[in-house]
Amino acid sequence: MEYKDYYATLGVPKTADEAAIKKAYRKLVRKYHPDVSKEADADAKTKELNEAYGVLGDAEKRAAYDELGKAPRGGGQEFRPPPDWGSGFESHGGADSDFFSDLFAHVGGRGRGRTFSMQGEDSHAAIEIALQDTYTGASRTIVMRVPEPDGQGRVITLERTLNVTIPKGVTEGQQLRLAGQGQPGSGGAPAGDLYLEIRFAPEPRYRIEGRDVYETVPVAPWEAALGGEIAVPTPSGRVTVTVPAKSQGGRKLRLKGRGIPGAGSAAAGDLYLLLEIALPPADTPQAKALYEQMAREMNFDPRAGL
Repeated sequence: MEYKDYYATLGVPKTADEAAIKKAYRKLVRKYHPDVSKEADADAKTKELNEAYGVLGDAEKRAAYDELGKAPRGGGQEFRPPPDWGSGFESHGGADSDFFSDLFAHVGGRGRGRTFSMQGEDSHAAIEIALQDTYTGASRTIVMRVPEPDGQGRVITLERTLNVTIPKGVTEGQQLRLAGQGQPGSGGAPAGDLYLEIRFAPEPRYRIEGRDVYETVPVAPWEAALGGEIAVPTPSGRVTVTVPAKSQGGRKLRLKGRGIPGAGSAAAGDLYLLLEIALPPADTPQAKALYEQMAREMNFDPRAGL
């Protein structure tokens, strides 16, 4: 029988690894699938691809096929596999070639006539949430635009609305898996999954590092100098904290366990309040007079150490 080069069929070198073979197969089989392809030989090409991948996609069968491929085939010598090679193998396509059938003669008709099927690809997208959402959990409605084949074999774009649950304690970059919401499968195979990457909406007051949250808190000069209690809005609600006397701008106050809540085995993060001294404007005669009095009576030079 005539030897068939399955590597050439898939367009990969003989040194290609499993991932490269699978990638080439999936790309080509989508191109020639009868449901979407307009090629005249789409059906025959799909059967060839299924046949090639049925061998090269199986490590044992590929090794045996490679060994058979080393045998000389010139001078009219027939290419014959060992008697029991391929026993138990099931094909993935319809009618197989003579080459394939001879190689897997012991299979009989067990795999013949099966409908082509392939699980859909996974999809990836990003979803933006507010920082507060990870403290309480939330739900979002998103609209996805997905390609799907219509009854005439054309690929059209449809809108799909999904309700997404944001669990408490999610972190930046974490992915939420929505099973079966990816690209549709072929031939009755299941759809792929949809992975949504969590992103926090930008908020100038907050900086996030893992589960720790850093919040900039403005304080008046007298609050920093004299100390005292102040009320601070935080992602988990308003809290009252004590500002130590003689605090300088940039001082960091730690609130243990008030960062992003824990999830699974991960412990809750901490919330760090970064003090920022805010100066009142000298926009009235009284305010201006107070600043002038401070300039006269206070022995203070902010650049003394420069």
